[in-house]
Amino acid sequence: MANKSIDHAITATSLTSAASDPTHAGILSFMRRKYTKNLKGVDAVVWGVPFDAATSNRPGARFGPQAIRRASAIFDNDPQYPFQRDLFSQMATIDYGDCLLDYGNHQKTPQTIEREAMKILKSGAYLLTLGGDHYVTYPMLKAHAAQHGPLALVQFDAHQDTWPDEKGRIDHGSFVGRAAREGLIDIERSIQIGIRTHAPEDCGIRIVHGYELEEMRAEEIAQAIIRHVGSRPAYLTFDIDCLDPAFAPGTGTPVAGGPSSAKILSVLGKLGALHIAGSDVVEVAPAYDHADLTAIAGSTIAMYMLGLRAGWLAERRADRSGRTFSRNRFNSMPD
Repeated sequence: MANKSIDHAITATSLTSAASDPTHAGILSFMRRKYTKNLKGVDAVVWGVPFDAATSNRPGARFGPQAIRRASAIFDNDPQYPFQRDLFSQMATIDYGDCLLDYGNHQKTPQTIEREAMKILKSGAYLLTLGGDHYVTYPMLKAHAAQHGPLALVQFDAHQDTWPDEKGRIDHGSFVGRAAREGLIDIERSIQIGIRTHAPEDCGIRIVHGYELEEMRAEEIAQAIIRHVGSRPAYLTFDIDCLDPAFAPGTGTPVAGGPSSAKILSVLGKLGALHIAGSDVVEVAPAYDHADLTAIAGSTIAMYMLGLRAGWLAERRADRSGRTFSRNRFNSMPD
């Protein structure tokens, strides 16, 4: 037991140290990362936004960040698959905790989320957000666009979220349309993957429908995304209902006919060529889950997002130092 840790989330003395807490015990930050609001020297931040007042069907995604953190405990000790290494040995990562929101005054929610996100981004850290319903992506896009300009939206989802709405309305089904109208996203470089519902408009965004995914290999899907986005900084948002309900039943608006978690994880693992400026995982609603299936899927997707960032960061550092970078060190999936 001499080399074992406990409650690493608060006892860690280094932001790059590995945790060795028992999987079934200890304080549950995301992947046992240190809980702190100190952004000094931080490369990546994991942050929860427990908001679900914008849902149009079943509520409960406010408990998503808790569920994702709990499920992430299975990743804390071993080299993370398929990246073949401890993602945090060279990427200082913290769990920033949750956004404090007034549940009785939802009109203040967008500004509160955007303001806190801006504070994190100004530190230079990469931000991975755990939702919450999909509306939270709208203020996140505002904060990221202020840093990077219009972003290529890479959206894994069963829904287009382009429904028309009124100014000031808070709705998880219209945020993409609003982001397109406000110039937060570059519609020529944005793409939606897994769509299997209809909306009145597509805003000019490319769609890869659910039935198309069934006919495509993971490599084909990934290359379609990479070609479409190009070199534009991208925001990667993953609505857990992109997956078939067999793999993610714990969500507010499940839609049958979606892809498996295995296929989509394979796609994500092949997106290392993208410049992903920010990301989120949303719509995990644990009250409708079974055996943590959805929470496990959500936490795995979030871990892959950090894995992609670790590879991107290592490549940039290698370029600056003149060293040779091997992408396979971070990704065991063949190109």
